[in-house]
Amino acid sequence: MKTIFLAGAHGKMGLAIQDMIEKQADFSLVGMLTTHRSLAAIEDGHGLAGLAAIFTTLESINTKADVWVDVTKPHVAFANGKYALTHGYDLVMGTSGLKETEVDQLRQLAEEQGQSALIVPNFSITAVLLMKYAAEAAAYLPAAEIIEAHHEDKVDAPSGTAVATAALIAEARQSLPDIPASDALARGDQSQGVPIHAMRLPGILAEETVIFGSTGETLTIKQSTNNRSAFMTGVREAIKNVDKITGLAVGLDKVL
Repeated sequence: MKTIFLAGAHGKMGLAIQDMIEKQADFSLVGMLTTHRSLAAIEDGHGLAGLAAIFTTLESINTKADVWVDVTKPHVAFANGKYALTHGYDLVMGTSGLKETEVDQLRQLAEEQGQSALIVPNFSITAVLLMKYAAEAAAYLPAAEIIEAHHEDKVDAPSGTAVATAALIAEARQSLPDIPASDALARGDQSQGVPIHAMRLPGILAEETVIFGSTGETLTIKQSTNNRSAFMTGVREAIKNVDKITGLAVGLDKVL
């Protein structure tokens, strides 16, 4: 039985994770961290409290668990991650938008504390496959651009998935693309030499397109997620296997 503490428990992703945990015979949700606004909604009968203890601040937490799952916002996720790793939890971080220096600090903490940590830019299996295929294509087609689109409430832009994809493309390239550098804003945010164009619109949950160009031809790889239930297989695998990681790793592929 894996015991789980869920931070961001009553956001849209948190509610979906609660439902998934309830259906898993070998998972037990023992604690939740939520905002005061979300707690008020629960008390008014508009949330799923279950049997888990509910907390609104890190200082008030008095529940232990095997795994801390974090699906909060970037401005609180780093503090949550530090708390988890220094209080005996393995960490599954589904919140994107952390700074590279913050990831490095979490990595150091995981190693010092003997805990396991997994940062997952995207829990979607198809997103993991898109990144894998993009890296393979980049070895032959170095000229690439990324277009990503998410729901209007997503805070960080570009998305963690797009940044991770750009890093894989940059690593896999055998040569640099023969395209003049440009500082024009319309050319997208540059991440490791790969332009990323981000959209935030209602009616979209999450999608990413990578377009590769070469003389006389293009290759397009696209992934779309239309329902948060698509993320639950990835969340489940991350929780089950995070303890197999030494220190900190980034990417769902590390436990698949």
